[in-house]
Amino acid sequence: MARAFLFVLDSFGIGGAPDADAFGDLGADTLGHIAEFCAAGAGDRAGLREGPLQLPNMSALGLMHSAKLATGRLPAGMPLPERVYGVYGAASETSRGKDTPSGHWEIAGTPVMFDWGYFPSEGDAFPAELVEAICREGNIPGILGNCHASGTEIIARFGEEHRRSGKPICYTSSDSVFQIAAHEQSFGLDRLLELCQVVRRLVDDYNIGRVIARPFVGDSPQNFTRTGNRRDYSVLPPEPTVLDRLKEAGRKVHAVGKIGDIFAHQGVTKLTKANGNMALFDASLAAIEEAEDGDLVFTNFVDFDMLYGHRRDVPGYAAALEAFDARLPDLDRRLKPGDIVILTADHGCDPTWRGTDHTRERVPVLMFGPSLRSRSFGVANTFAHIGETVARHLGIAPGPHGRSLI
Repeated sequence: MARAFLFVLDSFGIGGAPDADAFGDLGADTLGHIAEFCAAGAGDRAGLREGPLQLPNMSALGLMHSAKLATGRLPAGMPLPERVYGVYGAASETSRGKDTPSGHWEIAGTPVMFDWGYFPSEGDAFPAELVEAICREGNIPGILGNCHASGTEIIARFGEEHRRSGKPICYTSSDSVFQIAAHEQSFGLDRLLELCQVVRRLVDDYNIGRVIARPFVGDSPQNFTRTGNRRDYSVLPPEPTVLDRLKEAGRKVHAVGKIGDIFAHQGVTKLTKANGNMALFDASLAAIEEAEDGDLVFTNFVDFDMLYGHRRDVPGYAAALEAFDARLPDLDRRLKPGDIVILTADHGCDPTWRGTDHTRERVPVLMFGPSLRSRSFGVANTFAHIGETVARHLGIAPGPHGRSLI
């Protein structure tokens, strides 16, 4: 038997999606543009980082080669390693959305081949009858926002009125999502989570993928800060994922970070929460120490997307990538014979792109472990191959949507 460790660097796309134009994202390239900006000095920030993007460990696992497979070019200012130590390639998404659930479910072997429901970008985002039902069943005096918005901006805009009125801040994005921001003290965290469960039930008729609780603290727009108590309420995947298949086979699935929420806690045997990429890395290492033969540790590193991609923060994204890269030797030292690590992403969120939303991109797939020999698998035509690689490695039956890459 063996163990598998699947790490999703949320939004770390590498460009080149064959259907990017259909999403308005032709030319988007999260890694490529961060590298380009850093090489030109536009990724410098005093006290944070400076100079070209430095990812020596992921580069040695094939990141540069994967990027070239995806786009036909190498990221600017990043040298090729002398040798590649992993199995590497790029993967294209087949799901119809570029959202977090679609990406993760496809990674887990279940592409989303239906269309999500979305709220309109002009005028009121939410239908009057939905708002009325939320206020009535959620026992709230009304809502604020009711529009497409950036989470940090809308909290700064409506936070004070929310604290005075008790009306939660409700907003959406280009994803299939209903987001609710509320103050942890004046509104109450438990009350916010209860309201999200009410809204989750009410938006099912609209085919909305997620309801997200966005708690914050502070007493003015200058210090309003979102906390680590975010909670995602997702619908169930449309069919069993590799998580379900592993659980059914008697294996343990350790879900670290928001993985449990993304899969509506289906197929998860142990849940570990942590706030921040480095805390998530530490929690993953702890899960690896606990994992037994045949187990999966599945982690989402959300900061890349939430703190830097959506906020279009190139230096912040670059610094976060460099910090993650520097931790990989800690992971490598904990591997046992037969273990496999897979580093990948669920979509892009190019911090140089227009707007604040996700971008349709190919993703890197970097695999390493004591028993793997270096090679390229090229470009996979679905993320589902990643889940089937986990299934084959852990010795369970294959699913219907992909094939193992090793």
